[in-house]
Amino acid sequence: MANIDIDIKNYLTSSTTGNFFLLAGPCVIEGEEMALDLAEQLVKITTPLNIPLVFKGSYRKANRSRIDSFTGIGDFKALEILKKVRDTFGIPVVTDIHETHEAALAAEFVDILQIPAFLCRQTELLLAAARTGKMVNIKKGQFLAPEAMKYAVEKVRSEGNDKVCVTDRGTLFGYHDLIVDMRAFPVMKQACNCPAIADITHSLQQPNTASGVTGGQPEMIATIAKSAIAAGADGIFMETHRDPSKALSDGANMLPLDRVDDLLHRLTAIRYALG
Repeated sequence: MANIDIDIKNYLTSSTTGNFFLLAGPCVIEGEEMALDLAEQLVKITTPLNIPLVFKGSYRKANRSRIDSFTGIGDFKALEILKKVRDTFGIPVVTDIHETHEAALAAEFVDILQIPAFLCRQTELLLAAARTGKMVNIKKGQFLAPEAMKYAVEKVRSEGNDKVCVTDRGTLFGYHDLIVDMRAFPVMKQACNCPAIADITHSLQQPNTASGVTGGQPEMIATIAKSAIAAGADGIFMETHRDPSKALSDGANMLPLDRVDDLLHRLTAIRYALG
């Protein structure tokens, strides 16, 4: 393994192929073997399609419904695994942070700091992420209009950091469902002047269930993904696992790894058809 230096903004936005980029991986880092296995397979799938890949994995899950939900294998252990993925395959990695003190810590290991949707208005968190100099991916709150994301982006840029992107993960529709407004992608791109990403798995969650365990509609992942690419999304975010039924977090709305290749071929065809 060797440490690598990645110009993340250029990596995502200067593709001569004109294809979308992909943030993909497990919901949470469950162990080194599974992370390296998933990363290896994703590299094999995305390379021939000319899809810039960012490996995604949470080092700790802070926003669980139930007190007994799995939250992680240990912060430093998980972050070291993310760094090993980065150095082994030469690809950037992204993880989410929840409190200001996590920004500097996570920035030592990853290329992109992700702000969870429920925290997208937390000024100090956004500023702390921006000060690291890392790219900041801000997920749109389920309660926000797409154009309102420009204010979150402005907070990052106020620190002199122009490496920022925004992600739509659905909007609350009643208590137990989310919807994706395809107008969000062109609206956010124009309002924020940065890449807009479609989260095609979390947007199919069915949250706030009486059991405290989030449900989902994974059979609709391809529908959301194809619609988002057609609507002009610059990137796709998705969670995947070899066996979602055994995933320790958010398995109900993951795409099985063995279905990723077919989906990405279909999305690439749509992207190239758009010109």
